[in-house]
Amino acid sequence: MFAYYLELAFRSLKRSPGLTALMVLAVGFGVSACMTTWSVFRAASGDPIPWKSSQLFVPQMDIWSSSARSGDGEPPDALTYTDALALMRDHRALRQSAIYEIAPAVFPARAGQHPLTLGGYAVYAEFFPMLDLPFLYGQGWSAAEDAAAAPVVVISRALNDKAFGGANSVGRSLDIAGHDYRVVGVIDDWNPQPAYYDVFGTGGYTREGPALFVPFTRAIAGDLENGRTACDAEPSSPGFAGLQRSECVWITFLAELDTPARVRAYRQYLDDYAAMQRRAGRFLGAPNNRLRDLPAFLAAEQVVPGDTRVSFLVAVGLLVVCLFNTVGLLLAKFLRRSGEIGVRRALGAGRGAIYAQFLTEAAIVGLAGGALGLLLTGLGVLGIGAVLQPRLAALATLDVRLLVTTVVVAVLCTVLAGLYPSFRAARVQPAWQLKSD
Repeated sequence: MFAYYLELAFRSLKRSPGLTALMVLAVGFGVSACMTTWSVFRAASGDPIPWKSSQLFVPQMDIWSSSARSGDGEPPDALTYTDALALMRDHRALRQSAIYEIAPAVFPARAGQHPLTLGGYAVYAEFFPMLDLPFLYGQGWSAAEDAAAAPVVVISRALNDKAFGGANSVGRSLDIAGHDYRVVGVIDDWNPQPAYYDVFGTGGYTREGPALFVPFTRAIAGDLENGRTACDAEPSSPGFAGLQRSECVWITFLAELDTPARVRAYRQYLDDYAAMQRRAGRFLGAPNNRLRDLPAFLAAEQVVPGDTRVSFLVAVGLLVVCLFNTVGLLLAKFLRRSGEIGVRRALGAGRGAIYAQFLTEAAIVGLAGGALGLLLTGLGVLGIGAVLQPRLAALATLDVRLLVTTVVVAVLCTVLAGLYPSFRAARVQPAWQLKSD
């Protein structure tokens, strides 16, 4: 029976090609606009580490008493060097790491290659198991190497390809900022979005993942300078050493707390630490700390930009308008065939058969609109940089999930749009149509 409905649907669509083309265009344009913006929105608003995000926490401390100067009362989203070292020393979390951004010059071992300036991070050994980084070769360094400020490095797959031709480089040397570092691990492709491990430095998004990781202690000893810094007052001493002694914030911190009891204990620890620093004269106001899990922190930092939400909502609105137009076109098309419907009803076809016939026709329109939507979505992903910031536009990617969703949304929306026209068509009274004919 379904084959019969398909035959009737194709005959009907061929009889009015102009109307059919208008419906396909409306569905295709509406769905493509919606899916193009959704591809950015899903990347920007997704949970970057869903299996563990509820156990990862970001401690914040208000060393500047910002609540007295700003309306929201929020502390900085990074720590000073002094406070980061204190948290690392006291080690009240299951795993933890202070993190800061570096961009050293890397001199590949392969002959004929020019030096590379690459982005990376200074971290502690627990960073790798805490965030479940995927290793291609080797592993992270040890806590003993942290303590010894050992010249070791974990590099990305992309850097391994450039520097060592993709071979297993564990144990080989890499010149970083004029010093030899021993490669202990190579991570597979890793570039989570949002870049939750350094919202302070990246704003939440990066076009490429980190190229290398070195021990935090080694980076400090080797004067590998940081990226972004926020200061309430200028450091009293110049240079990187002066920054370490200052009250500027520039270090991100992540702590893994796997039980509610650990969370409560860590929150109390932060309050006690802030009170102690206030008594010492460092912190200016009453303790104003935050300890949020990763989803809450990303929400508080408003990592998902407002223009991304607005663009998506506008696209959804365009899809709704296109579907209303499709409803009108389907209604006109179906009711114009009242005579045919009356004859079928008189010959014994029930209302369910009329429903099935016209919903099949709507589904074919949706399928054609989905095919057009695939093409337009591909063009939209390529050209979305004209509407959104480049760092956000880079999040838009074509993948199987997006392509399948485009077609499914097109068909479902068109079938939904065909419900009312099909209902009106099924309500046609055969006696009236036969009498008028």
